[in-house]
Amino acid sequence: MKTQLFIDTHCHLDAPEFYDNGAQVASSAKQLGVQAIVVPAVCCTNFDRVAQLGKFGGYALGIHPQFVPEAAEDDLELLRASVERSMGNPHFVAIGEIGLDYFLTMLCTAEMREKQLHFYREQLRIAKKFGLPVLLHSRRAVDHTLKHLRQITVISGIAHAFNGSEQQAGMFIQLGFKLGFGGTVTYPRALQIRRLASTLPLSSIVLETDAPDIPPHWIHAQRNSPEQLPKIAAVVSELRGISLAELASATTANAYTALPRLSRQCEAL
Repeated sequence: MKTQLFIDTHCHLDAPEFYDNGAQVASSAKQLGVQAIVVPAVCCTNFDRVAQLGKFGGYALGIHPQFVPEAAEDDLELLRASVERSMGNPHFVAIGEIGLDYFLTMLCTAEMREKQLHFYREQLRIAKKFGLPVLLHSRRAVDHTLKHLRQITVISGIAHAFNGSEQQAGMFIQLGFKLGFGGTVTYPRALQIRRLASTLPLSSIVLETDAPDIPPHWIHAQRNSPEQLPKIAAVVSELRGISLAELASATTANAYTALPRLSRQCEAL
């Protein structure tokens, strides 16, 4: 039986949970059909590590909203410089993980929301300047995320771990974004996410794990891994009533569309 090929568009392969064993995990996932893994940064201190892991597919550079409280203005300058240097690296594919998070209490003060917005907007400007897509994080902040995305337009991107409404999904799609679906879709009680995964245009969907987070239901509360992506894909294909082969082909093409530099370098893997 031919192995279907998938792209994990969002995986924190550098996380401590992988115990510096990211290379072996990536190799194991590849044996299961995960041909490329995109590793986003979360802060300046892990830029070098994600760049090293980018050889398994691609990497992104950015400052995650949960790391904004400790970030300084100089970090944005470091990001700009790191992006400029990385443009010659074929594995560098996007700005990310960036966005807004109004879920965590520590991020919801007026001061911290303002700081998040500043870092989000500045990183969108960096993406626009260098013609790069973005990997977006948005929790309880989808409308604000969209508002600023409309003001500072970028070429494309992925709304990672999408958890908004059908109307909000349509707005992202109009802006040229794909929507990331992962472990959450495997939970029977996640009715809204499962409905969207089954009814949104197939051309708008990409797959992800967000490993080590958001594990699928069969490993609930355990460490997630890109090795789980084919089984997550099987759930999505069943929800849509299409073959796994069709889903794999479409979501891989969608990932290439969202992340054009990934498309070019994956041909050589």
